[in-house]
Amino acid sequence: MRKQIIPESIARLEKLEELNLSSNLLESLPEPIGMLRNLKSLNVSGNKLNALPDTICLCRYLGNLRRLSIHLNKIQSLPASIGDMSALCFVDAHMNELSGLPDEIGRLTNLEILNLSSNFTNLSQLPNMIGGLINLKELDLSHNQIQALPYTLGRLDKLTKLNLEHNPLDIPPPEVINEGVEAIKTFMHDLPVEEERKSSLEGNDQTQTGWLMRGGSWLLNSASFVGGSISGYLMGGAPKNAAYLEEAL
Repeated sequence: MRKQIIPESIARLEKLEELNLSSNLLESLPEPIGMLRNLKSLNVSGNKLNALPDTICLCRYLGNLRRLSIHLNKIQSLPASIGDMSALCFVDAHMNELSGLPDEIGRLTNLEILNLSSNFTNLSQLPNMIGGLINLKELDLSHNQIQALPYTLGRLDKLTKLNLEHNPLDIPPPEVINEGVEAIKTFMHDLPVEEERKSSLEGNDQTQTGWLMRGGSWLLNSASFVGGSISGYLMGGAPKNAAYLEEAL
């Protein structure tokens, strides 16, 4: 029988290490679930959840959680406090409605596998802090709307599997993606240097253009002054120094 409600008395299972609530009709989880301080694996996939209770991520209780499976739900965001789940090494959040990740995700330094695939039109960007996932080995971003990867992805030295299929990516370009994970990491790692170089060149071009424009303006003004003086002299308006010479004669 598929469950719609989990009783709050579940918090009494203090020694529980694994909890599988997948493939039910749950629309929410009871707040006391966060009291399961020995819980190491939580699977709530295949339900109707649109959010996680705050107590799940108040990890003074769930600090031992290593595996979190929340795929096949309608979750729109992850709370910032997920960054306190320091023991997490596996997170599966595919087939949800995630529109992004909190910056605090970068604090999960033990995370090895992260699946964010198939959040479709909702997921369009990743935070720069994803570069903090220093032990990440597998990252699945397929079937989203990501146009540019954060340059910090180039810091993920242990990343060996990266799925970017079905994203409208401009950065990195297709030719780099086709070369594989190491090429992508190198490109993203070098991107800030390249952008800084381009910015410097553009700045120099603007400076030179401005100098030329100012120089051109000075030449035009000088030509106008000289032309006016000559014209005035020819029309009878001799310069003052010429009049002075005539008087002296």
